[in-house]
Amino acid sequence: MADKRSSSAGTFVAGAIVGVAIGAVTGLLLAPRTGRETRRLLKKSADALPEIAEDLSSSVQVQADRLSGTALKNWDSTLSRLKEAIAVGVEASQRARQSAPPKAARPPVEPRPPARDSSLT
Repeated sequence: MADKRSSSAGTFVAGAIVGVAIGAVTGLLLAPRTGRETRRLLKKSADALPEIAEDLSSSVQVQADRLSGTALKNWDSTLSRLKEAIAVGVEASQRARQSAPPKAARPPVEPRPPARDSSLT
């Protein structure tokens, strides 16, 4: 449950950063400014994009590391439970085999001749 929450939070943060960047560029292009001012603001925004991309990248990396660690922990737990279940099953099988009465010896079965296929005649 916490994994879904942290994954959703990471997705929200990434979406918010992208939304802010798109909103800033749109606002700059549609704002009533002179061409020189708009170009200056666009340059400033373009200069900030690598930092925004780096923040987004590190956020995604942190989320991936967290999810990877959680998946590994869950795998280890599942593997441990599976080994326990197999050990209990083997032990129960051995106890059942030891407590079962011995099978009565059955007489050997004589081989039968092969059945005739009536569709061949």
